Amino acid sequence: MKYIETLRDGMHVKEVYLCKTKTIALTKNGKEYGNVVLQDKTGQLEAKIWDLNNPGIGEFSPMEYVYAEGNITVFNNANQLNILRIRRASEGEYSPEDYFPVSTKNIGEMYQELKKLILSMQNQHLQKLCKAFFVEDQDFAKAFCRHSAAKSVHHGFIGGLLEHTLSVAQICDMSAKHYPFLNRDLLLAGAMLHDIGKVRELSAFPANDYTDEGQLLGHIMIGAQMAEDKIRDIEGFPAKLHSEVLHLILSHHGELEFGSPKKPALMEALVLSFADNMDAKIETMYEALTSKPAQNEDGWVGFNRLLDSNIRKTSC
Repeated sequence: MKYIETLRDGMHVKEVYLCKTKTIALTKNGKEYGNVVLQDKTGQLEAKIWDLNNPGIGEFSPMEYVYAEGNITVFNNANQLNILRIRRASEGEYSPEDYFPVSTKNIGEMYQELKKLILSMQNQHLQKLCKAFFVEDQDFAKAFCRHSAAKSVHHGFIGGLLEHTLSVAQICDMSAKHYPFLNRDLLLAGAMLHDIGKVRELSAFPANDYTDEGQLLGHIMIGAQMAEDKIRDIEGFPAKLHSEVLHLILSHHGELEFGSPKKPALMEALVLSFADNMDAKIETMYEALTSKPAQNEDGWVGFNRLLDSNIRKTSC
């Protein structure tokens, strides 16, 4: 299979990809053309159907596998496929695992590491709360382990939500060792629960897109509601601890302008917001540096709008 990341200017392509989106647009002269986004596990590719009346253009819909034939050109410093022929692919022409990005880390091993952190917690109420999600609720745990952490910003791949959550929890665990005055169990619980709402904010693959609930409420509000429901089922859960757990979820983006309903008011909430931001930003930069070649001999990749900076790889 010719993966999207291997395609270069001038290549002729005959391959099956997942059709992510399909729209009809107009040229400056008022002629209709097809605007298609194709996907495999290595990335996405813009594609154009300039002649919609071409007999080689068959029927297909978004989120279907398609056989596409055409030529790669470069437009605005990005590859583009000019489609000559396209049709709905038949079963047996493709393997689904080729079309979705997956964590490079072992999902089963990451899940076991997360459970070890839960078992290391001394506060029984917080341990019960985390177990209620990640151990006892098998449907939730399965969905969580296969979910992405974002549509496109960072950890936007199968297992991404688990990878990000475990990483944030491990950063928080190290922070608690470095700053022994922190409430380690509260911090770990916040780290594990801060993004649980994303299993409902985003749909599962292949769509990996915002749900109606996600658009209307967002993962922070959804996550707080989910935690609230579980806490109410735990007998004797302290009222103050209840509020503190919800506060960590509600404030984990750190700033109001970044979507948090509250700014951190607890030291553990502050550390969680830093850990979350750190892991997200590092992954964002890593993905940008590894998915886009340097633009010149100095190694500069170019301006990244998510990081609001011109970035390059380290020299050694």
